Amino acid sequence: MARQKLSKNGLERRQDIIRRYRQAKKNRPATTLEIADWAMREGLWKPHALDVRKLLADELSQAMHEEYITDPQGRRVRAKHAARITIDGEQQVLWADIRDKNPGTRRHMEVAFQNRRQQIVGECRQLKTDVDSYNQNWNGGAAIQTVFDFTDDLAEFELANTA
Repeated sequence: MARQKLSKNGLERRQDIIRRYRQAKKNRPATTLEIADWAMREGLWKPHALDVRKLLADELSQAMHEEYITDPQGRRVRAKHAARITIDGEQQVLWADIRDKNPGTRRHMEVAFQNRRQQIVGECRQLKTDVDSYNQNWNGGAAIQTVFDFTDDLAEFELANTA
């Protein structure tokens, strides 16, 4: 299912549950299901009424995100793409199919691809921060190196797919 963004208060409450679980279990690694089961047993979280419309929208989003097709060159590509845009001052996510021939599809795809590129850049920035912090504060051995030039990875992928 697609990730739902929690309010700051909701996020902090969930993080408090995680802190309490880790303390109770002496910081051992755990699955999210183990933490959820524990939180419910301890009375730290109770289920609430579902917004079925929002639930269906999230499931539809996940279904579109996971729909793949084979293009004329034989490549497996994502069929549906989300573009985050602002309409009347409000952030909206609009979906389009890569095969659509509508006049606005090209612009939609440009925005969708740029949105995804920015997500990747954000993930790389956070990974660099995490690795740097680990190396400087908690790593007792040789520094872990991270390379952010994906040229060789993409070339290897292309080579494997043409063989």
